[in-house]
This record gives sequence, structure tokens and C-alpha cells, in this order.
Amino acid sequence: MAGRLAGAFRNIGRERIADDIVETMKAAGYAVRESDPFEAPCSLSLSTREPSPYISRVRLMWEAMRKPILEHFPPPPGLPKNPAAHLQRIEDLYVSDAYHSLSIEGYRVSPELIERVRTGAWDPDRDEGDRDHRNALAARGYWQAYQRVREAIGHILAGENPGAVTERAHGAWYREMFGPSVAAGLLRPADLSGYRNGPVYIRQSMHVPPSPEAVRDAMPILFELLREEPEPTVRAVRGHLFFVYIHPYVDGNGRMGRFLMNALLASGGYPWTVVPVEKRAAYMAALERASVDQEIGPFAEFLGGLVRKSLAGEDDTTPP
Repeated sequence: MAGRLAGAFRNIGRERIADDIVETMKAAGYAVRESDPFEAPCSLSLSTREPSPYISRVRLMWEAMRKPILEHFPPPPGLPKNPAAHLQRIEDLYVSDAYHSLSIEGYRVSPELIERVRTGAWDPDRDEGDRDHRNALAARGYWQAYQRVREAIGHILAGENPGAVTERAHGAWYREMFGPSVAAGLLRPADLSGYRNGPVYIRQSMHVPPSPEAVRDAMPILFELLREEPEPTVRAVRGHLFFVYIHPYVDGNGRMGRFLMNALLASGGYPWTVVPVEKRAAYMAALERASVDQEIGPFAEFLGGLVRKSLAGEDDTTPP
């Protein structure tokens, strides 16, 4: 059934939906045999509803936020001459990034747990704690997603359009992030297919993310703008902000936003930048002002300061 659905969507030109169906089913352990149920190519509109007003809102906010971002960031270094070395530096930062990013989201992880996950000592088949422990599952999912993000950055460093690469890859990041929870029986495979189907609310925030229907309009516009944007800093800051603003998933939006930010920073040759958990309050406050009041300046200044420290080698984010 999944194979026929994927074939039908591919027939009408919805490649990303078809790929999501196939990859989600494969992640759940199914062997999908794709087949086209139509005898000839079809032209079909899947919706007759009016476009969401979020489309115009995202476009207007995108243009208004350009100048403050450029003011707060150092010039892009340019694509590295040695992409392999750049990717290795990202790999070397994994433990630090995982510790801070997961801690920002409230998980209790240690460098030892993160390292055990990376080296393969995490064994949910034999260790009941690994199978059921929320923090261990989050750490394992972060490791799996991190590898897919590095893979996408490799394509960006090879000169592919960053917006097109991240649009194609972000669904796989999400599936990898929560794949261990599916394996542990805490989530259904269907929970990782596509964007959210219900409302979502952000704790301690006045921002109310758009409805599920609006998400399906806003996300294609976001990636369209990312494909068209010439400035890597503008792509990175606004990509992170708008991803969290739209909140396309039930969970994991903050981690996904930071992954997206770093993938887009790489398009300008900037180093992978860790958001320290010690600066969580300032980070969240800046995100709140940008989301609720459309004041991008504090958020751009916050991220620009972190990037400057990364470029200078002054960002000591080694976990305690």
C-alpha cells in the first residue's frame, strides 16, 4: 500500500511526499515496493482551499529582517578548500554539541552517556535501561541525526544549493532523531511521517505556532526562500528562527532548528556553532522577541557573537 501511495504521489510531481513515505516505512523495518497505480502521468490538484495568510507573513518578515542580521555577523569565510577537514571538525564537536543541545531541551545527559552512544556501547536489545531510558533514547537519536546532518553539509560544501539540500534532508534528520523511540515502542512509525497533524504549544512562550494546515503552506515557502537567499548568514539566522516559528513537528523543533542553522552556516564556510546551555535564558529570550515582536536584532546579535567566538577559537563549550 505504501509503495502504491508513493508511486501515485511521484506521478503527480510530489517527489518529497513520495520519498517521505518510502523512507518512513523503511525506517520502521518495511520493505517498500514502489509502483505507479496510474497508467499515464496525471495532473491533479490536491487542495482547493485558499492559501494560508502565513505565506504572506513569512515573506514579509523574511525581507524585513535582512539588515539587522548582516549588521551583527562577520563576513563569510567562504567554502573551505578542504571539505574533509571541515567535516572532521564537525565530528570532533559532536559530544559538546550533543551535551549542550540536549541539555537546552531539558534532557539529563552526560558526556559519558553521549560517548557510549557514539561508540556503539548503547544496546537496547540487551540493556533494559537503554531501551526505556528517555535520556539514552534522546542521545542515540541525536547521534543518528547528527550523522545525517554532516552528510547534508557534505553536499553543501560540494556546491549544492543549501536550501534544496536541507529541504530534501530535514525529514531524514527528524526520523533519525526519534527512530530509537520507535524501536523502543514509545512512538509509532506513523508519528515520524510528515509534519504534525494537530496543534502544538510552546511552554513559557507567548508565540502560538500556526495550525497544521498553515504548516503545510509555510514550510514550502520557507525552503523556497532559503533556496533563493544569496547571503549565508541570512539563510542561517532566518532558517533557524522560521523553523521554530512554524514549529512543524510535535517535538524536536529546537534541535532541528539548530541543525538547520549549522547546515546553512556551512554554506558560507562558517564553523559549526554550539549554543551553550549556560546561555539558554538569553537564547530563548532572543527567540521569543523575534517570534512574538518580530525584533530579529537580539537574536542575530546573540548568534553572531557565538559565531565570532567560533571563528576565533574562543568558544569553550567542553561539557563539565
